[in-house]
Amino acid sequence: MIDKIKRRHFFWWLLLFLLVLPTFIGLFKSGYFPMHDDISAMRLLEMDKCVKDGQIPCRWVPDMGFGYGYPQFNYYAPLPYYIMEVFHLGGLGYLDSVKAGFILSFVLSGVGMYLLGRTLWGRSGGFISALFYAYLPYRAVDVFVRGAVGELYAYAFLPFIFWACKKTLEGDKYARLVLALSTAALLTSHNIISMIILPFLAGWIIFILISQKLHLLPDLKKRILDLTAGFVWGFGLAAFFILPAFFERNLVHIETLTGGYFNYFAHFVSVGQLLFSTYWGYGVSEAGPWDEASFTIGLFHWLIPLLAVVIAYVLKIRRKIPLLLFWIVCGFTAAFMAHSRSAFIWKGLPLATFIQFPWRFLLLSGFFFSIAAGAIALFFPKGVRKIPYLLSLSIVLILFYAPIFTPSKWTKITDSEKFSGDSWRRQQTMSLFDYLPIDVKKGPLDAAPENPLLVTGQGKVINWQKGTNWQKGKVRIDTKARIELPIYFFPGWGVTVNGTAQKLTYENELALIMVDLEPGEYDLEARLKNTPVRLVGNIITLLGLFAIPIYLKRK
Repeated sequence: MIDKIKRRHFFWWLLLFLLVLPTFIGLFKSGYFPMHDDISAMRLLEMDKCVKDGQIPCRWVPDMGFGYGYPQFNYYAPLPYYIMEVFHLGGLGYLDSVKAGFILSFVLSGVGMYLLGRTLWGRSGGFISALFYAYLPYRAVDVFVRGAVGELYAYAFLPFIFWACKKTLEGDKYARLVLALSTAALLTSHNIISMIILPFLAGWIIFILISQKLHLLPDLKKRILDLTAGFVWGFGLAAFFILPAFFERNLVHIETLTGGYFNYFAHFVSVGQLLFSTYWGYGVSEAGPWDEASFTIGLFHWLIPLLAVVIAYVLKIRRKIPLLLFWIVCGFTAAFMAHSRSAFIWKGLPLATFIQFPWRFLLLSGFFFSIAAGAIALFFPKGVRKIPYLLSLSIVLILFYAPIFTPSKWTKITDSEKFSGDSWRRQQTMSLFDYLPIDVKKGPLDAAPENPLLVTGQGKVINWQKGTNWQKGKVRIDTKARIELPIYFFPGWGVTVNGTAQKLTYENELALIMVDLEPGEYDLEARLKNTPVRLVGNIITLLGLFAIPIYLKRK
């Protein structure tokens, strides 16, 4: 009996893998492809330098900001790049590691959606939900048009969170750990998606409590405490990133992330685009309905759930209708948030400006409709007779959507070419003003010098070394001098001279660190240390990690 069950599971996993393979098989070939956010490989390079330099967690990247460095991963969700770093340490190049990270996001999201769909609609339903989730048009936009790594991993972890909420409330003893890990993973993959999913997640929890009559259970309080503990634990695991990103947000320029092109009023999507468009392009989002990229839910993705509701009413199968309607309502609500009619809601949201693009809600809309699509399997025949129905639906979906899962073009480029010459300069200056320290008044016009410069006085830099969050060397000062280090000032940076802390200044347009020295020969070192907020975040995360083996041992 056990072997039979294992064979059934293997069959569904294998079939699902084969059918979703067209969505990412093109990523296996050598080379790379253009995308809007063509900086993922550069971020991975910086993460790799941090890891090998012992700067864990990575906060300050040395080559961005035109070589002056800035606190990229103090604010930009880092988990996808830690995952890609594992591939790189395993022997893959930077570009191949990015592609491997893309592929892993597909695999994880398929596994998570199958588990979630299976608990709601059975194995066949889980299979259909996972298939629809894989072929979301907006996912193709995220990979082959935008290169939105964080959103791809949000796809991957959302199903696990919703699955773990249900299982935790049902008393599953391991689901709390899954909830903690998936919550932490989402928080450190995409903080915006983490924020906008909250109302829907709360609705899901309430729906479970009411629909399954869990509010009548004598141990309901314990189950709710378990659920709360899972979320708190997940937040603790992510505290190393979440606490500094929130409490130190005033230390960097963030106005470039919300103004101009990134003003959300310019990026609403029309009803025609959302529901009926079959347009596909590799351009950008424009004001009005003339976007050069596709922002559609997917015709089949919302029609199949509605068809399932109609069939359920016709056949008078009412038991699953409330659950199906819950996901459909969530799907259309998320789609409504991408339409200009929702502007009155956006105006009342305190952090709406940081969402930037209302069409980000397509990720959530597609997620909910993919779950709902699995309900159609409830009306298939039992046993092997349902196979033709599953395959027919799968073939239609693949023929309709597989062609968009391809880049606009493919280039034969190597890591060394990506990180040299004009390409290297572009990588250093791309997103130059994102997360620049607040005291920097303007961006640099030229690359940072390799060595410190003497602003006043006479002297010489004898030798100089650079790490990711430190620089040091020996200097000889002949007359009283002010020496300028090629580092933006940011709270946490400190300078020592012969091991003694030195007063520093940064009174210039670039807010570069400067120190005054009397004549003599000195060992000079600059190093970024933790602020209290970063230190507390690190400690909470470590405690959360130590709790994992303790929890498993107890269970």
